Amino acid sequence: MTPKLILASASPRRRELLAQAGYRFEVQASCVPESRQPGEDAIRFATRLARQKAEEVFARRQAAAGRAETAMVLGADTVVVCDGEVLGKPSDAADAERMLLLLSGRTHHVVTGVAVVWGSSAPPAVEIAAELTQVTVQTLSPEEVSRYVASGEPMDKAGAYAIQGYAGRWIPRISGCYFNVVGLPLALVASLLEGAELRMASQLSPAKDLSLR
Repeated sequence: MTPKLILASASPRRRELLAQAGYRFEVQASCVPESRQPGEDAIRFATRLARQKAEEVFARRQAAAGRAETAMVLGADTVVVCDGEVLGKPSDAADAERMLLLLSGRTHHVVTGVAVVWGSSAPPAVEIAAELTQVTVQTLSPEEVSRYVASGEPMDKAGAYAIQGYAGRWIPRISGCYFNVVGLPLALVASLLEGAELRMASQLSPAKDLSLR
């Protein structure tokens, strides 16, 4: 029985990247609030949210089906870290401007937590990992920042920018996975999914090919 792959995210960027990598999947956004706990560092924050998103969607699907479903659910969450401050999505235009001016002329880190939840019985198995990429932003003027925020592009992005969009002109270099900055580190995701797929295959039927691609 071939396992379904479900992306527990409404992000169009993650959906595009996963499709670009050749995966067939369904999309079911999670209902987990993206709030940080006191004292939680970026990696723990991102991986916790990724796991909670995947687990919430997995549990919801199992309950709706009324039976065990052979499925793998992929959750992800991306945050930006600059000068010790963890930046998620901006709350409004003023917050977006504040974030961009903080990043201006500096190097920051993008952290994406990834979780895969799978199984055909309870409790499901979970694999968690994180990817980190270093990003350098050139010095920005307040006028540039205001115009960019007015475009609306930063409003649903961690750190208030999209490297694959207009803001790409301000980023002279990165160190690490580019796709991580977009929102989904594909090589890491592929590794987790392949590991989960092999484990599911050994549990269900070692002779069957459970390839997702």
